[in-house]
Amino acid sequence: MSMTSIANASGLSLGQAQAAADALARVLPTGTPLSPLIAQGSDVPVGVQAVVATFVGAVSADLAVVLLEAPQLVDEGADGSPVVALQDVLQPALEAASDTLGAGVLDDARAEDAAALFADPATTVFALSGPAGVAGWFALRGRAAVAERPGVGALGGKLARISNVEMALTVEIGRTRMAVRDVLAMEPGAVIELDRSAGSPADVLLNGRLIAHGEIVVVDQDYAVRITKILDTAEDLD
Repeated sequence: MSMTSIANASGLSLGQAQAAADALARVLPTGTPLSPLIAQGSDVPVGVQAVVATFVGAVSADLAVVLLEAPQLVDEGADGSPVVALQDVLQPALEAASDTLGAGVLDDARAEDAAALFADPATTVFALSGPAGVAGWFALRGRAAVAERPGVGALGGKLARISNVEMALTVEIGRTRMAVRDVLAMEPGAVIELDRSAGSPADVLLNGRLIAHGEIVVVDQDYAVRITKILDTAEDLD
């Protein structure tokens, strides 16, 4: 396999790819630290199940991880079924990688055949090396931005066709990252500390994409959100 840096048209540089790989390696639940090195030759196995996710933002990219040995939680079930799906275990690592690409949204990770992604000349592939040798691979491929946006009139006409389509609007007051063992140990009455202080604005997300900030209020005994700032999302209408 011929490895190369991601083309400029894709919006990613080799430095950005390396930063993403370093961030992913720091979060991977492999037990031993791994170092991402640009893969040489055609040493990526064919047909091995990969965990894949797509990041959409100012810079968009496809990400994939292959591990030769699944993390322990994936195969601990007494009945032979996984305790936690592999894609759920690796989601935090993919999120860490995508965080280096700037603002945007990473979709839910999924397990699938990523042979085409690893074989694409525009993909940067890293060998994840540990004390015992190569433990897996990480692939990152940038997605080219649309060269030209349609005019305001044309865009308005297209949006009118879907104006009655319902979309999921979510209000988020904060997040936290927890080890699986801590999640499994939770009981009624447990308090989970979020990454946002009291009084901070809540995030308003449309189908998972941040579009506004607001404050939580109560209307007729129901929670509601008062919009305090609308974010500029024109670039997300491609």
